[in-house]
Amino acid sequence: MGAMKDLVNVDLTELSGVVTVDETAEETPTAENEQTPAESTAPVKAQAKQRSKKYVAARSRVDRTNSYPLEDAVNLIKQTSYSKFDGTVSAHLNLTREINPVEVTFPHTTGKKLRVAVVDDEVLANIAEENIDFDVLLATPAMMPKLAKHARFLGPRGLMPNPKNGTVTNDPSAKKSSLEAGSTILRPEKKSNLMHVRIGKVSQAETELVANVQTLVKAVSPTNIEKLTLAATMSPGIKVQL
Repeated sequence: MGAMKDLVNVDLTELSGVVTVDETAEETPTAENEQTPAESTAPVKAQAKQRSKKYVAARSRVDRTNSYPLEDAVNLIKQTSYSKFDGTVSAHLNLTREINPVEVTFPHTTGKKLRVAVVDDEVLANIAEENIDFDVLLATPAMMPKLAKHARFLGPRGLMPNPKNGTVTNDPSAKKSSLEAGSTILRPEKKSNLMHVRIGKVSQAETELVANVQTLVKAVSPTNIEKLTLAATMSPGIKVQL
């Protein structure tokens, strides 16, 4: 009789917890559609991310194991970009080492106009209020002490002027004109040997996109590039031969 009153612990360690089952549970009828504790608590596998049919179709045209000659890669970008708008073409670089910011003047438009500011009292006041309306900040050596107290705000954003990338200069007006004419300062990601660079628009001529990529590779130096991938706003990535 004592044995009939004992409880039996069933080991269900593969589930989320341990379930205690009474021996008399076997006498309780179970509906055909009713799940047992083991069935109801079984883990559900996460579903794989669903890609759109357009992406799948575009991806099927790219050989993931292959690195394409630059001209072929650019041509493939145009074929596989499926956005209804004029997508942006970007180059994604895996670098072999940490490098300093690089200044480059692309021979053709990249589709974005650079906003350049020169430090003066008005700009300093805006920075103090954390109002940023520029992509590049230029300063003379004499203005750097006034900027020092804003270094913690500007530094993490990659906006602190630095002699190494030419943003500290005795002639900021000339530098501003150069940058606004198409010169760009390229920076790797913080604490990462990765660089993402806008190259142009899908609608541009292939020759223009090719020339911009060639200029980028020369500026960064092929020896500093481990892998180069091109992609449009909505397209699969395409690896490029170096």
